Parts: sequence; structure tokens; C-alpha cells
Amino acid sequence: MARPRKVSDAELLAACASAIGLHGPGFTLAHVAAAADVSVGTVVGRFGSKHQLLVTLMETETATLGQRMRAAGEKAANPVDAVKAAVLATSDGIDDPATTANHLAQLGADLADPDLRRRLAAHRQVIRTVLTELVATAGLPSAPPPRQAGAMLAALVHGAQVDWALQPKGSLHKRIRRDVDILLDGWARTEKR
Repeated sequence: MARPRKVSDAELLAACASAIGLHGPGFTLAHVAAAADVSVGTVVGRFGSKHQLLVTLMETETATLGQRMRAAGEKAANPVDAVKAAVLATSDGIDDPATTANHLAQLGADLADPDLRRRLAAHRQVIRTVLTELVATAGLPSAPPPRQAGAMLAALVHGAQVDWALQPKGSLHKRIRRDVDILLDGWARTEKR
């Protein structure tokens, strides 16, 4: 009879995200194990390697990202606020400068690995797809075509995260909200420049 699992895969993945936040790309399976309060053998037995742990983390995040963004948008009062809520959902839990810097450092390591880079591209595509869908229904007369607008919003949020990690003044969420408000207010104008 197999022994019951002390910790779920979801808990190990959360521990991995926490370890990345604390140690950046230098995190180890021992860091993950310590964060989950399990042995390194448990992490290795479940995922095999640091690379496979990163693959699983990225796939899991990508699989739920669109749902989280859409759910945030559904709670909004109107279609424009739905776009704002979905944008902000992409940066939930990222409001500590050191953690953000470590996650961005891991992003650099991910970009150097062809397998992780491909998965990261799929992750970013989810963001662009959901934002494109939401912009298409938001009634923004001066916006570019929805696909371009979705890509611009995705680039804005990722750029804001990098800028904020370099010079963290105030709240990241407030910074993103301000930037998105300015952009969407311009797109809401009926006269084109």
C-alpha cells in the first residue's frame, strides 16, 4: 500500500514560486523542500529535476492564467473596468521589490532555455489573447485593432513590472493601474488625433 502524500503537487509548486521569490534563479531543490517542509527526496521523487519543476510550474500557471484574468474581468462593473481587472490579475501577488527582482532574474534564466522560453511564449500568448477578447468588447473607439491593443496592454504591464523592480516607488498595482487608466482613457475618446 502506498503511503499518503504529505504535501500536494500544488503545495510543492507554491513552494517553488516562493523559493524563486527568495533566491531567484539560484534557487535549489533544497530551498523548495524547506519551503514545503518536506525532504529533498520528496521534491525529486515528484518532479525529478529543477528543470522539470520549472516546466510544471510554468505549465500550471499558464493553464490557470486565462481563467484568473477572465474571472477578474467578470467581477468588473463595465467592459472597460474588465480590461483593467484582467490586466491587474496578471500581477497578483507581485508587490515586493526583492521578490519581483528575483522572479525577473528567473525570467532571464528561462529565456536562456529553449524549452522554458517556448513555454513562456505560450504563457504570454494567454495574456494577449484574453486582453484582445476583452478590448474587443470594451467599446474603445480610439483603440487600435483589438489584437494590437491586447499586445500593447500586455507589453505595458510587463514593462511596468521591470521598471518598478528597478526603482520600486509605491505600489506596483497602483503603478500599473495608473498606466492602464491613462492608456484606456485615451482609447475611450471619440475623437482621433
